[in-house]
Amino acid sequence: MDSFNYFNYFTEIEEYFWRKRGAHLLVSPLDWAIVETWQRAGIPLEAVLRGIDSAFESYHRSRRDVGRPLKSLAYCVDAVLDAAAEKQETSAGAGPEPKRAARQTEPFSREELRNFLRGNIEKMEQASQRLDSSDAELARRIGQARASIADLIPLLDSPGYLDLENLERRLSAAEEKLGAALLAAADENMIVKIHTDLDRQLAPYRRRMSAEQLGQLERQYTQKRLLERFGLPRLSLFYLS
Repeated sequence: MDSFNYFNYFTEIEEYFWRKRGAHLLVSPLDWAIVETWQRAGIPLEAVLRGIDSAFESYHRSRRDVGRPLKSLAYCVDAVLDAAAEKQETSAGAGPEPKRAARQTEPFSREELRNFLRGNIEKMEQASQRLDSSDAELARRIGQARASIADLIPLLDSPGYLDLENLERRLSAAEEKLGAALLAAADENMIVKIHTDLDRQLAPYRRRMSAEQLGQLERQYTQKRLLERFGLPRLSLFYLS
């Protein structure tokens, strides 16, 4: 997918789901975790949207109460994977795609990127200060992540086209290390509560998912809730908007 769709993956799926559902409601933490599993699996945006269409068609055919809206992206998991597999088969039969000319415009302004990084640095600094007296080791790990993000700001002042893919890789690496530190620091009761919440939300959809899908979803959901619990931001450019 091109750089605009790539970095607007979450937003475009969220808005499309709103339109299909007919209600501009907040997407749940579970839904965001599902989108993350699709993004990490490299499922193209086109396949996700096609799968959502298919899931809504199936849902409305199977429901007697057509006035009840589809509530979660969890219902769409199978349809999205089917659409991704179909797209992959079609692409394989069509041969290699011609190379596109490199984009000369950047999807985000340097000022947007700078504000995003600085805002996240400030949130991490605040979280580190809150934890300094109660969990010095976690505060130190958060401080390391903050420093890694601060080191990226000079890249925004470099002349020429900014390599957003490299920036995203470095942000994702920092977020993964931060997530591991939070998981190590979280007490048992916190983890149990997160998993209990996830099990409750997944109950109507669990039979539609494989063990691998459930494992990936649990990891993404747990990371998201731990970041929220400790007042930490998402670092990926996917969350810039």
